[in-house]
Amino acid sequence: MTSTRPDVSVVVPAYNSELSLPELVRRLQPVLDAAATEYELILVDDGSRDGTWRVIGDLSRDHGWVKGVHLMRNYGQHNAVLCGIRLARYELIVTMDDDLQHPPEEIPKLLEKLTPDKDVVYGPPAHETHGLWRDVASQVTKIALQSAMGAPIARKAGPFRLFRTRMRDAFAGYDGPYVSIDVLLTWGTTRFDAVQVRHEARTLGTSNYTFRKLVVHALNMVTGFSTWPLQLASLIGLFFTVVGIAALLFVAIRYLILGGVVPGFSFLASMIAIFSGAQLFSLGIIGEYLARMHARSMQHPTYSVREMTQPAQARVDGEPAVRTARQRQD
Repeated sequence: MTSTRPDVSVVVPAYNSELSLPELVRRLQPVLDAAATEYELILVDDGSRDGTWRVIGDLSRDHGWVKGVHLMRNYGQHNAVLCGIRLARYELIVTMDDDLQHPPEEIPKLLEKLTPDKDVVYGPPAHETHGLWRDVASQVTKIALQSAMGAPIARKAGPFRLFRTRMRDAFAGYDGPYVSIDVLLTWGTTRFDAVQVRHEARTLGTSNYTFRKLVVHALNMVTGFSTWPLQLASLIGLFFTVVGIAALLFVAIRYLILGGVVPGFSFLASMIAIFSGAQLFSLGIIGEYLARMHARSMQHPTYSVREMTQPAQARVDGEPAVRTARQRQD
């Protein structure tokens, strides 16, 4: 980056995070004071069941640079992030989780890595602090993400990222119910980079991501943004067609040479079971794509906003919506 400090929008999806948000804001402010000219924080409540929205309202009243968005229900982390991205006002966007496992103090590393020839910078953790099954599911998700993105950087992708706001123009018209921010970013650029950051253990609240949710997210990414499962189904069909032809030739040649048939019911039953399994597997893949086409045809929304916090300029306290460099000096 140049010596001029950029304007930064920070987007944080929040779900059942009433305990961690005040600490997140407290730690973010000095970091952004030092790294940005103007900044804002957009907290998107993804249908929380605790007092998260109340806490966001309090933070928005106390800090004019904090904006709150309350979604109608729980749409998912990536959907909530997309909502915040579309509301961002400044030239750069930072996305991060609400659980403080992404330390706000690491944001300057991302800013420093965003050189003029790069559009997106990921902050993969130097060391994961999740449990075994969460780590396994995370690796499965990254493998699926790599196939969907078609870029090697996918193995380093994660929710802690920095990118140029103009990247959102590439997916401005996207309105599907299944969202992957990382895949959408590939629609606008191929200029990715990554820098390792510190990853802290969660000390407040509990994780909302389970092994099952991560696997479902991986399935949604692969079938929603890639066609390789259909190609896999075609290859499986081709393979078993070749196996069937080979078996037919074996039976015919043996009959012509030895004058007998292949004995054994088990051989025939095994062949039928293998072919039936391959057919059902291929139909299952096609069914996943049909289900997503059905969801798109029903026009399920990507997200729906219930309410937003009152704009800072309309409040009686008169605190500005952003903190500028001059105001910080005063």
